[in-house]
Amino acid sequence: MSTVTDSIFSPATAARFDKLVTLYPVKRSALVPMLLYAQDEVGYVSDAVVAEIAQRLDLLELDVRGVLSYYSMLRTKPAGKYNVQVCTNISCMLVGGYDILDHCKAKLGIGHKEVTADGLFSLEEVECIGACCWAPAMQVNYDFHENLTPAKVDVILEDYAAGRGKDVK
Repeated sequence: MSTVTDSIFSPATAARFDKLVTLYPVKRSALVPMLLYAQDEVGYVSDAVVAEIAQRLDLLELDVRGVLSYYSMLRTKPAGKYNVQVCTNISCMLVGGYDILDHCKAKLGIGHKEVTADGLFSLEEVECIGACCWAPAMQVNYDFHENLTPAKVDVILEDYAAGRGKDVK
């Protein structure tokens, strides 16, 4: 592993990265987990994140960008504090997933991959969040919300806006 001086990451995240590369037989295998942890800390995968992770894994920045462009859960632009992901895959679609997405668009005043003016919410249409039995479903950051109705969505969004969301500590 290349030595990184002046890391852009917190000491805890830098230490996590140092440990990650020891868990895999090939350093490159730590790339996706590193990108996810970096995104959690920075808010998105910036050019500086790409450069440092490439250096840590002895990869070309182009290699990192290739992986970055493949995974839809990795963002190259800042998201809102609360990233709302609405599933529209088959199970959710059949029971109103698009209605929930349209309701979120109207309620938040933004479209797919957009961020509210105050930076509080971003919205994404996603293919599957693995909650097919509880469709329609959405995820806010890492928290799942299932069996949704427009009224339930309103309460969920209001709770997050007021700092009462599931993941608010």
